[in-house]
Amino acid sequence: MFAWLTANLINIALIAVIALVVGLLIRSMIRDKKAGKSSCGGNCASCGACGKCGAARKSPPGAGAA
Repeated sequence: MFAWLTANLINIALIAVIALVVGLLIRSMIRDKKAGKSSCGGNCASCGACGKCGAARKSPPGAGAA
């Protein structure tokens, strides 16, 4: 068992670092979502999401979505 750990120590460390970075990114995204931060510029006329964002869902029915 010890020989396997020493033979794969670099791989284990690399996977741990990648997992840590991914975890921090997810945590940051969750915190931004809870704080109401968004990448939306508010210009729905030139948006490629076409009614998929929260601004389009909050608008009255029939206003904006084609």
